[in-house]
Amino acid sequence: MPPNDFVSHLTCDTCGATYQPGETELTCPTCGPLQGTLTVHYRYPEVQRLLTREKLAGRKDDSHWRYLELLPVGERPASLHPRVGMTPLYPLPRLARRFPVRELFLKDDGLNPSASFKDRASSVGVARAIEQKRTVITAASTGNAASSVSLFAACAGMRCVIFVPESAPQAKIAQLLMFGAEVMAVRGNYDQAFELCLEVARRTGWYCRNTAVNPYLGEGKKTAALELCEQLAFSPPDAVVVSVGDGCIISGLWKGFCDFHHIGLIPRLPRMYGVQAEGSAALARAFERGARSADPVEAKTIADSISVGQPRDHIKALRAARESGGGFVTVSDGDILGAMRTLAREAGVFAEPAGAAAFAGLAPLKESGRLSPSDRVAVVVTGNGLKDVASAIRAVERKPVPIEPDIGAVLEALKVEGA
Repeated sequence: MPPNDFVSHLTCDTCGATYQPGETELTCPTCGPLQGTLTVHYRYPEVQRLLTREKLAGRKDDSHWRYLELLPVGERPASLHPRVGMTPLYPLPRLARRFPVRELFLKDDGLNPSASFKDRASSVGVARAIEQKRTVITAASTGNAASSVSLFAACAGMRCVIFVPESAPQAKIAQLLMFGAEVMAVRGNYDQAFELCLEVARRTGWYCRNTAVNPYLGEGKKTAALELCEQLAFSPPDAVVVSVGDGCIISGLWKGFCDFHHIGLIPRLPRMYGVQAEGSAALARAFERGARSADPVEAKTIADSISVGQPRDHIKALRAARESGGGFVTVSDGDILGAMRTLAREAGVFAEPAGAAAFAGLAPLKESGRLSPSDRVAVVVTGNGLKDVASAIRAVERKPVPIEPDIGAVLEALKVEGA
């Protein structure tokens, strides 16, 4: 695979050191993995000449690969055939009136191939692994990133080794095993699984798909922001709301908006709001006290995808909220379950707990005066409800009604009068 001509360099998010592509594997050697995350930069004048509104309108590729000039790969590998991205953006006028905001949109990334947002990063990660002729890819995950990278590794014929906390939902584990991954169920939490994965990658030379330490993976996540701009005729929303665990999605989205703004495709930038579960709110707490980095917490929430004690992408996540004029809010597990019901029954979208958490965040944002009636707001749902059926069952009040196979029993159960 040819090298990408448009990646110019990377910079450390803490000390500002500059690195050439390939000079460092994951993070800044001086600042380390927690403080030394890197940002990818492109040759923007060249990209600006090639990536115009007119050229995008003429492209037949309706996947996230349509933004290849702003991705850190030379070309789309033919083996990675599942279509990622350009997920639907639904207008929700009835729910918009409830808050109220001028317009409310919902981007459903649960319709990606593995049923989560993480396919955007995993496809880029596997493409880079192929480019570097790596034969094994590894990741730590609460489930979604793992099932995603397993899918694309299977397409590429690549060995995939996954580290998950033992508590990961069985539906997500089933996906990993079906795609042929070797699954290490760690008797511990996500943070411990992450550290194990990172150390294994260091010792073996396996390609590390962990977005929080691999700067190129966030470039895949930013494509949701690029799509939002295109889907809204290059008039970005006033506010974008997304659930947050490690911080990689909010930072990736902000990078996408900034890249499009840098090359003149959008006239302004949205406010970025992160939603965390009350029991896993390290970033929200750091934002409130004005810190540039997050201290670890003991994470406990039903939303496993955002149950993170030590957010690894904390520097960029906090920066995204501050630079954009946005912020963070927290929601309870009860709020999340309620949001799952509302999205399903009033928007026709079956979201997993973490995906629904973003929608749950609209209420505290409105109550705190951070959303106005004139705002156009986009909520990103990051995963499908089938990922965590147990939580979906908890979210519903109604249970199946057992009846005899008799029409009289049906009419009686439904309180319907019939002849």
